[in-house]
Amino acid sequence: MIVPLALCFLWIIAANVIAMFPSRDYHWRAAYVLIAIGVPLLGWVTYEAGPVIGLALLAAGASILRWPLVYFWRWLRRRVG
Repeated sequence: MIVPLALCFLWIIAANVIAMFPSRDYHWRAAYVLIAIGVPLLGWVTYEAGPVIGLALLAAGASILRWPLVYFWRWLRRRVG
């Protein structure tokens, strides 16, 4: 149980360090990489530590990657409605 949680905290630290550097594309490439790494990692943590910890880490990841979520929500609303 320690390894997936340690990797999640490393992911959170990496996301914050990446956000400190300037970027020409407003960090979108980094966001794609973070999402690709974070989704399976979140599944592993939820499997190992339980759904409460998984939901807490999902909220932490969503607060870090909030703009991709906002744009996804807008795209989804245009598609459905």
